[in-house]
Amino acid sequence: MTTRPVADPLLYNVAALLSEAPGATRDYLVAGVMIDLGEDLRQGDPIEGAVHLARTNRGLLVHADLTTSLDTECSRCLRAIEVPITIRIDEEALPTLDIVTGQPVNAAADPDVMRLTDHHELDLEGPVREAVQLAEPIAPLCEPDCPGLCPICGERMTNGPHDHGDEAIDPRLEALRAFRVDPEPD
Repeated sequence: MTTRPVADPLLYNVAALLSEAPGATRDYLVAGVMIDLGEDLRQGDPIEGAVHLARTNRGLLVHADLTTSLDTECSRCLRAIEVPITIRIDEEALPTLDIVTGQPVNAAADPDVMRLTDHHELDLEGPVREAVQLAEPIAPLCEPDCPGLCPICGERMTNGPHDHGDEAIDPRLEALRAFRVDPEPD
């Protein structure tokens, strides 16, 4: 298994691979890649991993195992955290032009399949961006049992217990101070 360095990360010229018989493969290392993830996401670490391309009778099978991390904040205590992300891409990529004749290939038969560029290049930046965006946790936590923020003063509850004493209560809710739930009889 030989790996090839790539000048433009996540963009691979696959013309030679498309000229080979089905079953031919290429492997590429991905290291130190930073991409734009959009306005709301910030990459914490570069993208690292490997890309494996295999020639089929129609095009290419693309397998990528990649890791990175996102700079975000804990959804409970708002502490800055770094969330590790692991993504796997398993896709088929079809040419837009026939490698032998140079004629356009009918893309209407497979409209949802990843396509190579007109220069027989595989551009994985878009699929990697989408995979990272989909892997973003909905509510990231700094630790699984993060207690969050104090609802009264906003201080982090991980800083230890703190007392607010008997604070003034809204006069309309004063009657609730004496409310007690009776335990259910056995």
